[in-house]
Amino acid sequence: MRHRVAHRKLGRKTEHRLALLRNLCTSLITHERLITTLPKAKELRPFAERAITLGKRALAAEAPETALHNRRIASAYFHTGNANRVPDGGYKRPHAPRTAGVAALEKLFGELAERFSERPGGYTRILKLGTRKGDGAEMALIELVGSEKKVTHQEEKKEEKKKGRRFFGRGKKSSEADAKEGKSPKSAASAGSSSKASKKNDPGGAEARPRSRRKKTDATE
Repeated sequence: MRHRVAHRKLGRKTEHRLALLRNLCTSLITHERLITTLPKAKELRPFAERAITLGKRALAAEAPETALHNRRIASAYFHTGNANRVPDGGYKRPHAPRTAGVAALEKLFGELAERFSERPGGYTRILKLGTRKGDGAEMALIELVGSEKKVTHQEEKKEEKKKGRRFFGRGKKSSEADAKEGKSPKSAASAGSSSKASKKNDPGGAEARPRSRRKKTDATE
């Protein structure tokens, strides 16, 4: 029997498990939502909420020394990896600067600390997504409370961009040119169809076309 076991081991040693949680916490704070397995999401939830509590304490602190102390403690909850890592071309090529943990720390002590300043707890939520195809692992979505507003706003922007496009971009330039000249797209289309019909019915057009020359064959006796 597993007595006095406080958390899940996740099949990893202590150092590996802490590195995993730091990496997940960095991604969660940066992107505000994350899809992972259910046991990892349940272990990440208290880990990330402790870091958010430190951000709230720094925001409410009166002395700057206290805010700096909380900031230094919270830095241990993030991984110092690269947010926009460039693939290495060799050992002589300089590595990209480590910015992921720094960006997550600034967001935590700025935007997120103000968002959750009046919330006593429960900064994250976990939504079950069912089993994963392949190994059957239970998947879950863990996100910060209030991130759904940003997602809906981004989806509205994408829908507005899609409405402005046409099928393979056809007719877009012509409609813009007609709008500048003061013509409607329907009148431009009707004018184009009438010009095609006049070309077909024009007798002068047939005379202008070169006649096909037939090859003369010599009659053999």
